[in-house]
Amino acid sequence: MITLDLIESAQKKWGDGIVKIGSLKNDYKLCKEFTSSFLNDTYSLKEGKILFKPTKASDEQFRPNYDMALSYFIGGKDSFCSEDEGFAMKPWVKVLFENSGVIIEKNRAIAMGNYFFTDSNGNTIKVEYSFGYKLIDSKLYIDLHHSSLPFNH
Repeated sequence: MITLDLIESAQKKWGDGIVKIGSLKNDYKLCKEFTSSFLNDTYSLKEGKILFKPTKASDEQFRPNYDMALSYFIGGKDSFCSEDEGFAMKPWVKVLFENSGVIIEKNRAIAMGNYFFTDSNGNTIKVEYSFGYKLIDSKLYIDLHHSSLPFNH
């Protein structure tokens, strides 16, 4: 069964993964290998389609598969989606989740709140998120990921 501790652990793992991707930005091969492993270990891509709406995606708003998710996180000249500059390549040095609420069912959970990304200059950006998780073989995988910048009046 899913617990709040399991969700918080998955969130920390996700944030640490984003930081690690950016730390590898000067070695593209190693960065791509790690990001590939991160995606397969964190998102339920092996189970089929995911629902993924990244923060900074506008031309191709939704990224339902591995190639599109990889493109979003690392970008590069051969990006699957031409608008991608590599969200994780900022690089970020810290990611902190702040859950507003969590709904837990037997093998499914949804978390919503703000997460905060801090760059190497100490600047922090607040982003809103909704993550859906499913439990597969005692491990949480993301199958819904929606991020957006807060509404600006």
